[in-house]
Amino acid sequence: MTRSRLAPGTGIVTVPGDRPVLRTADGEFFRIDTGPVGAGELVDWLTAGEGPHADPSAPASVSASASTELDRLVAAFEEAGHAATEPRPAPLTGRTVHLLGDPALTEPLSRFAAAEGAEVHRATADGLAGLGGRRDTAVVWCLDSPVPEGLWAEADRLPARHTAWLRCHREGAHAWIEPLACAPGDVTSAHVRLRRLAATAAHRELAAYWTGHRTPDTGPYPTEASAALIAALLTADLIAWTGDGHHRGTGPSARRRLRRVDLRDLTVTEHPVLPVPDVAPLPAPVTRSKA
Repeated sequence: MTRSRLAPGTGIVTVPGDRPVLRTADGEFFRIDTGPVGAGELVDWLTAGEGPHADPSAPASVSASASTELDRLVAAFEEAGHAATEPRPAPLTGRTVHLLGDPALTEPLSRFAAAEGAEVHRATADGLAGLGGRRDTAVVWCLDSPVPEGLWAEADRLPARHTAWLRCHREGAHAWIEPLACAPGDVTSAHVRLRRLAATAAHRELAAYWTGHRTPDTGPYPTEASAALIAALLTADLIAWTGDGHHRGTGPSARRRLRRVDLRDLTVTEHPVLPVPDVAPLPAPVTRSKA
């Protein structure tokens, strides 16, 4: 029988005087009916000889009468995802991430994405069109400033071709992490701008701020800690991309979530955001000829 090991995040709790209990990666507890198999034998098998009753120099063994039941137990663990014969690959394995923007943000993101298995490359704005249509590819653009008008227009076309698109930028003391877009109809940067303008009474002032009618930037600029936080949140969204943006939480998914990071105290707030439907064109004016 091929040796299985407990999946990361799971464990077996041995309650004195009671049956062993499985603690899942989600923190739930389930009693295990081991039948004729001793609790120590199951633990030793699933920890690859690292259990409290194991001989580290030899594989675990069970009696012939319990062997079939042990096979059944281990198969049940594997089927439920609580054990596996091979370690799970890093979540971004097989994915390519292209980074653009300010090094203060892209450098920690590059390290984090690579640590999760991604192949990371630097990209340029001129090369974005050539990345469209690559389903295993994500483009991430990080700005330590507001977004100039039209800068992200080309990148907004990537999700329509099933290439993931993720971005962040800073406005004064706030960094904004916009929703992951990876499919037609997802939230683009243009949608976010429209939604934010619609949500504030100061829409004229906000629009003027974006277009550059403002005093010189005084920060606060990303520190090592705040840049690491932003990079970690972006990496989490990339991991969500491997599951098409679905997640286990109760809040909005990565594809419907706008996050704001306050760089002064590193607090993070989430805001649900939806795409903006296309507006039907106005009918052409009717010209009447004079009689």
